[in-house]
Order: sequence, then structure tokens, then C-alpha cells
Amino acid sequence: MNQAVLESARISTGLRAALTFIAPSAKKPVFESSAYTGGAPRLYFETERHTVEIADMRPLAGTLSLDGHGFELRRSKTEVTDLYDDTAVETRYYREIEALLRGVMGASRIVIFDATRRSDDGAGAQNREGTRGPASRVHVDYTEKSGPQRVRDFFGAAEAGRLMDSAARIVQINVWRPIRGPVQRSPLAVADAASIRPEDLIATDQVFPNRVGEIYHLAYNPAQRWYHAPEMEADEVLLIKGWDSLADGRARFTPHGAFDLPDMKADAAPRESIEVRTLVVIED
Repeated sequence: MNQAVLESARISTGLRAALTFIAPSAKKPVFESSAYTGGAPRLYFETERHTVEIADMRPLAGTLSLDGHGFELRRSKTEVTDLYDDTAVETRYYREIEALLRGVMGASRIVIFDATRRSDDGAGAQNREGTRGPASRVHVDYTEKSGPQRVRDFFGAAEAGRLMDSAARIVQINVWRPIRGPVQRSPLAVADAASIRPEDLIATDQVFPNRVGEIYHLAYNPAQRWYHAPEMEADEVLLIKGWDSLADGRARFTPHGAFDLPDMKADAAPRESIEVRTLVVIED
């Protein structure tokens, strides 16, 4: 399907809603994470909201790809009945995610290093490090700098160097799933990575208790293309690429963030979701 047909389908199945972007400034932005503050993050930069067209990705699901667009919608049932059970998540659910990504990407090795639950019920979803609500600022979890650093963190300097110097490819993938469906509040918007200019990605320091990481926030550009999957169910996942070691023209950084539905029902159930962050290694 060519780009003109994709764009026509995108526009015909869209809604308009506001997303939260960073306001560009001359100084590098920084924020203190929830893990650092023990509550809401503290921002040391300005944000701005822009209303954008957000297309229904479902009619296009068969044409979307991690390398072309930076995300995919897939049907993937879980056998874990309680995704609030840390032990079940870190054993059985992680094994399911590994199997899924091996099948999708032909991975030779997968490292799962984080799982975060989120809810917009006002209190947030419970995690070991505290409660978390939806991430409303449009962002990418890793950058040109922090992607390779994450590889060194988990593989060690020697093995990371071997992988990066070889023909191996390393990809950071988030696997986002509703804990309960259908999602009728605070759904996730994802950008077509091919529509993002490098200058739209604003490197931002993220302060943790024991380190300073770096993510990209996104500055608004009217050429950006946005998608969401209406009323996602618990047997569906969004695969979102956060970083790719290959810089050969394929999608590398995929912005995403929660938004408010303009026609949300007054009695809609809170959004509950779980996202698992992974490093996928592909070696010939």
C-alpha cells in the first residue's frame, strides 16, 4: 500500500484530540522522575498542547511495521490472569513476551529489564517503586546516547562492545498491553516514526535516585502523523520501538503518549495497562 493510500485511510478514520508536547528552549530540559520525587515528576521545562489528527490504526494494521513506522498492533493472548502479581509477571508473563518477540523479530537473545503498570483512576497503578499514572507528555524512552548506555548497563562493557562492533543488531522494544479492556480512557497515541524530523526530538535529562538518564521529548510539528487503536482489549499488544542500533533509514525512535478521548463516556472504566521494556538482540 503506497503512502498516498495510507494517508487517505488515515485521514478518513481519524479523530482530533490534544497531545502534550515540550516547548523548545535554548537550555537542555531536565525533570526529576517519580522514582526520585516519590510522587509526581517535577519538570524544569515548559510544555504546550496541540490538537492533532489521530488516526485509527486498525484498518492499516496489516501494513504497519516496526522498521517502517516504529510500531505494530498485534493479537497476543496472555495466560497470566493477574498482571498485578509481580511474581507472575516476572516469570510467566516475561516468558510470553520473550516468545512473542522471538517470533516477531527473529531474536537470538532478549533482555527484559522493566515492567510498569499505569492507571488513570486518580491514585495510579501499584508498582514496586510506587504508583504510576499514564504518561501524558509525548516522548521516546531512549535516545542516541541512552540507548547504547542501556546496552552497556545490562550486558556489561565487554559484551556490549562486542555486540556493537559486530554485525549484531540491538533494538529496544516496549510491549504495551491493557490489563483490562476495552480501553475507553487515556488511550495511547503513537507517531509514525517516519514523520518525525530529527530536530523534533528534544534530548531531556531524567533524574533518578542513583543516576541521570536521557529520553526524548517531542516538539510539535504539523507534519507529524499520529495513530491509536480504539478500545484495545487485553489480548492485544502494541509493540513500540524506542531505539535501534542500526541507523540505515529504518524507524529508530517512536514517540508516544496518552491522551484524552474527546467523546469519552462519563462512566468509562479507568485505563489500566502494563508495559514491558526489552532489549532484543539479533545476530546472524
